[in-house]
Amino acid sequence: MLIGVAAGGALVAIIILVGLFRLMWRVAEPNEALVISGSKHRTDGVGEGMGFRIVTGRGTLVMPGVQAVRRLSLDLNEAELNVDCVTQQGIPLKVHGVVIFKVGDDMVSIANAARRFLDQQKFMPERVHNVFAGHLRSIVGGLTVEQMIRDRERLTAETRAASGSEMEKLGLIIDSLQIHEIVDPTGYINNLAAPHAAAVQRDARIAQAEADRLATEAEQQAAARMAEATRDSQILQAGYMAERDKATASSRQAGPLAEAAARQEVVVQETRVAELEAQRREQQLQADVRKPADASAYEKRTLAEAERDARISAAEAKARETELAAAAEANRVKTAAAAQAEQTRVSGEASAAATRATGEAEAAATQARGLAEAEAAKARGLAEAESIKARAAALAENQEAVVAQQLAENWPEIVRAGAEAFGNVDHMVLLNGADGMSEMFAKALTMGGTGLGLARQLLAQMNGATGAGGDAPSNGAAPRSPERVRLQD
Repeated sequence: MLIGVAAGGALVAIIILVGLFRLMWRVAEPNEALVISGSKHRTDGVGEGMGFRIVTGRGTLVMPGVQAVRRLSLDLNEAELNVDCVTQQGIPLKVHGVVIFKVGDDMVSIANAARRFLDQQKFMPERVHNVFAGHLRSIVGGLTVEQMIRDRERLTAETRAASGSEMEKLGLIIDSLQIHEIVDPTGYINNLAAPHAAAVQRDARIAQAEADRLATEAEQQAAARMAEATRDSQILQAGYMAERDKATASSRQAGPLAEAAARQEVVVQETRVAELEAQRREQQLQADVRKPADASAYEKRTLAEAERDARISAAEAKARETELAAAAEANRVKTAAAAQAEQTRVSGEASAAATRATGEAEAAATQARGLAEAEAAKARGLAEAESIKARAAALAENQEAVVAQQLAENWPEIVRAGAEAFGNVDHMVLLNGADGMSEMFAKALTMGGTGLGLARQLLAQMNGATGAGGDAPSNGAAPRSPERVRLQD
């Protein structure tokens, strides 16, 4: 009884262990990788402490509730390329192609792809299309339409090489890149093919015409041979009929007709000889005249066609040369115009800089002259003020001496003004000679005349200067010197 219970308990334990093992055991399919997160693991080529481990092609234990396991597909994926591009010549094209890619088999690629596309694998074709579209536009922008058409392998190789590093960062590898079609909405490619198609069509028409000519010649020769055979047959039939008639006549007429039959035989034989001679001459004419004439005509026609093709080729080469020369001249003119514009711009900038420097120098000189003139005016004003101040001080200290000095300095004008009093005198009689003249002149100066007015004006100016200086008496009257009192009296 106890043995049965123990056996049952052992069986239950085994069943539980098997169930737990099946619950914890995960197996990676050949086309997928298991990404197990929840603890730090070391992955070859990736580094330590990634927080997840990668299992491919085998089974592994996963702790439920502690670790999480997700599957990353390693199957092939396909991304359609429909990219609008512009070539180096500025011609818009549409490039259609397909990219076949997958997640790399190495641990580094799987780790990179797991970080970027885990649970988002449906967005992988869109991301790949964006990567290839950018590089494809850049590469097509550096190529011409002719290069793309004639060397499509170069376009594929450059696009694959340019996108390889970015695909490697995404953990993806390119299995295949194919450019299916280059669509030209502007018709540029058709225009490129037009000259070649025209040349092929021309050669086809020439070949057809040559074939028609040869067929016509063969038909004519066959018709001639048929006519010749018909003629020979008719001649033979006529001969046979003559022989038959001869036999009939011979049988009907034995006498007189024998001679006629003989003569008829002679005529027939002569006719046959003549016909054979005519046939021989015709054959001779065919060999001597018609065949050489046909050969000569064929030679001339062939030479004319060759000369025509040569002229067409020369004209096309000349047109191409003219086009290249025009393009070169246009580039030269454009370069010269750009150089002239650059020279004009540099000259303008130099002239502007010179004008600005000249203006600044003139402004500085004008400012310096203005400052100098202001300083000079200020110095003159200060000097005049100092002179007035000194004159006022001198007048306050010794008024008589100052007045005498001023009178002495202005005495010529005073005498001139006094002499003007005699300007209107026509005739003067002096009784006492020189003494009378002196007395007359002294009276002219002392009588309210012009000379006395000048003297009074001079004294008034001196009094005003004294009043401004502050040294005049308090009642506003200037001191009266003896000379001034004598003049007023």
